[in-house]
Amino acid sequence: MPKSPITQFTSKMAVNQGEQIGALKQMTEREGVDDELLQRDVEVFFHQTLSTPVFNTISKAEGAYIFDGSGKKYLDLHGNGVHTIGYNHPKVVQALKYQMDVGLSFAPRRFTNEPTVALAEKLTELAPDDLSRVLFCPGGSEAIEMAVMLAKHHTGRYKTLSFEGTFHGAGFQAVSIGSDPHFKEGLGPMMPGALHLPLPDYYRNPWNSDDQMFIDEMYLKQLDKMVAKEQEIAALVTEPIFYNSTVPTKYYWEQVRKLCNELGILLIFDEIYTAFGRTGKMFASEHFVTPDILVIGKGFGGGIVPYAGIIGKEKLNTLQHKSIGHYTHEKSPFCAAAAKTVIEVLEEDNLVERAATLGDYFKNGLETLKERYEIIGNVTGLGLNLGLDMVKNRTTKERAVEEAHQLMAFCFERGVSFKLIQQNILNLKPALVITQPEIDEVLNTLEDGLQKI
Repeated sequence: MPKSPITQFTSKMAVNQGEQIGALKQMTEREGVDDELLQRDVEVFFHQTLSTPVFNTISKAEGAYIFDGSGKKYLDLHGNGVHTIGYNHPKVVQALKYQMDVGLSFAPRRFTNEPTVALAEKLTELAPDDLSRVLFCPGGSEAIEMAVMLAKHHTGRYKTLSFEGTFHGAGFQAVSIGSDPHFKEGLGPMMPGALHLPLPDYYRNPWNSDDQMFIDEMYLKQLDKMVAKEQEIAALVTEPIFYNSTVPTKYYWEQVRKLCNELGILLIFDEIYTAFGRTGKMFASEHFVTPDILVIGKGFGGGIVPYAGIIGKEKLNTLQHKSIGHYTHEKSPFCAAAAKTVIEVLEEDNLVERAATLGDYFKNGLETLKERYEIIGNVTGLGLNLGLDMVKNRTTKERAVEEAHQLMAFCFERGVSFKLIQQNILNLKPALVITQPEIDEVLNTLEDGLQKI
């Protein structure tokens, strides 16, 4: 069978231009792929790694599944994080149709509307402690921009502190705050004052230690040294649970929170991925401490519309003379209707509690696989926000990159879709509507794949 156009295009790319290139080659060399549509995609879009080339088409997305052009379904454990309550949820669809039917799909700036105010009120009811002010925007990158601008204006400082290797959005300030070189190389000087610390890691750390308290103290010392040396830090921008599913201890965040309070540094939690039940709490920060600003996005729009925002403390409402979120769709009644329905579904269907229960079940299943297969070095995460770290050797913890790609390709062929983090960590984040039998299907598929690599 001849290779598809997308495979031919992929073969010309350097392997380091995308963490899933190896698996792409296997995924696209099979029957059922719409080569003609893939080729049209290649010819019309700007090519950029991580987004092109694509390896399949989608004809439908529903519940916990996506369907390709041939009708084959895939249990989706990625979803770019938007599939919190499942794809195409009927209640969200109904809410959006209603907004269209009543003729209220947009609100110009300087006008307000019932759906957006009601959403804001609901968020302040749900948010922890005294997070009582909100601002909306089209996407997570913009929400990060708003949070950082708010922190800088409020404190009168210009520096930010964040962790190496992280991603907080695609805007120039967000890219500067994030520290993944992939998004920064070739752009010239970044935003002044963007400082970075090593990302806390309990599995791979410079001290080769398994003692969580010791690891915490060492990373906290690094933080102490940084803030003692650098003045003018407005905010620490971080995820409460890191992108690779590493879960810092509550003690660690308590000490960070204490230090920020002492020095007047605002703590910004990027919960674009983890908010709305994914970790077994409505907000991941509820497991740890309350930030000064909490950033939301992705699943907030129900997987249908893009919507994001920030929730902050009352003390930060001091910028009546400035604009930090001057976005055309900031008070979109259409998007607000979707977001409020997402929250209603989470509450009515007890999806937050289900995420905690099924997350424990899923994680226990992954731990069982770890006991059986030496190639699994570590299982981490909380709720339905899990990671499986594949290694060539448990002592050296060398990343099993090729094997991870092989496993991903095998699972994809079997109808289970996920992405890789750092090229060897299986990023397992299904819709919260996933069922226990479907989790069993994932575990069985992973085991079958592990037996073949």
